[in-house]
Amino acid sequence: MNKLFRPVLRRAAALTAVLVLAVWLALPGLAAYPMPIQTTYPEESVYLFDLDTGKTILEQNADQPRYIASLTKMMTALLYLESGLDLEQEITIPDSLTQEFTDIQNANGSTIGLETGETIRRMDLLYGLLVASANDAASVIASDVSGGDLTAFLAEMNARAVELGCTDTNFTCVHGLYDYGNVSTAKDLAKIAAACYANETYMTVAQTVEYTIPATNLHANERVLTTTNLMLDPSYPYYRDYIRGMKTGFTTLAGRCYVTFAEQDGHTYGLVVLGSDLDNIYRECAEMLDWTFSTFQERQLVDTETMLATVPLTQCRTESEVELYAANTVNGYGHPEDAVTYTFDLPESIRATVQEGQVVGTATVWLDGYEVGTVDLVTHQEYISNFRTDGIATLKLMPVLLVILLVLALLSVLTGGGPGLFRRRGRRRRRR
Repeated sequence: MNKLFRPVLRRAAALTAVLVLAVWLALPGLAAYPMPIQTTYPEESVYLFDLDTGKTILEQNADQPRYIASLTKMMTALLYLESGLDLEQEITIPDSLTQEFTDIQNANGSTIGLETGETIRRMDLLYGLLVASANDAASVIASDVSGGDLTAFLAEMNARAVELGCTDTNFTCVHGLYDYGNVSTAKDLAKIAAACYANETYMTVAQTVEYTIPATNLHANERVLTTTNLMLDPSYPYYRDYIRGMKTGFTTLAGRCYVTFAEQDGHTYGLVVLGSDLDNIYRECAEMLDWTFSTFQERQLVDTETMLATVPLTQCRTESEVELYAANTVNGYGHPEDAVTYTFDLPESIRATVQEGQVVGTATVWLDGYEVGTVDLVTHQEYISNFRTDGIATLKLMPVLLVILLVLALLSVLTGGGPGLFRRRGRRRRRR
């Protein structure tokens, strides 16, 4: 594929993935469910959503702008993956990042020990960024994409956020180490995360528990990276096998921040938590996701024995309307208390005769406001027209009428009406 088209196609894929979520976030009246847990801090931001439908499941302070720490790196990684650069190619870290590396060290930011003049593979930088949450890797990536202009990369980060539908996001650094105005909301981060989730390479890297960077020209030894996402670690108390990626973050002002996706039994949820602490954030996430998977279930929404609609019936004396039933059952996935509603596509009326099992219209089934599917509506009995009823009645009367006529004829013969008639005719002939 032409390299010029790769960034365009990657962006198109990400936009497609986030479109459903953005549409649902814009719809009014689709309230989330009550929080099943009490977060450690009431001011924490929580946003849990169904990726398949975009439906909001849980939210708490989800529209509140706050510092987001290393969750910033999701956007940095996304732009790297959408840049079209060859991730297998090696690059040399420029001297222009000397001050940037010094600033990161002075702020006690996490690093993988990158140095100016070091030659390293782009893919190794991506693993450093997402697995170890390395701030120096973020700076090198931003410099690589922008030709050394970190300000230009920041502008691209903000433009991409707007493109994804973010309304309260502002990036002021490429890694999130500096809080100064580097903010977003749980809802905005959900949109960015959805675009990252749609990128296969991002997810492969983000789900890696341990990764080894080979020796380089300035590092004689390999560097072993361990994920900062503890829910991916089987030895951790709040490990869950349904966790997929995504990114962790921490600064003193931001608190502990976490974005993840969870997949189980064909259903995928995204979760953003901002402003928690290390002792509680993974517990909170585990409890909310456990509640979601245990509460939301597949269930039968429509059976074939419950009447769903009626249609006025004409040319039938015995019935005034046709009763309609679903031709087959319809199942849906959701909360046990989700309301089932219908919209119908039916004729204004129907003329008899109507056959048993005849399809008369359709019903679209909705569960808590989102479409589940469409089912044919059929009759469970035959509705006979007046013409047919009258015709049948007439046919049933014919034998009776014939019997009556025969009886009358017989009576006429027995009373002499028949022979007298012949005698009169005979006398007339003799006069002639």
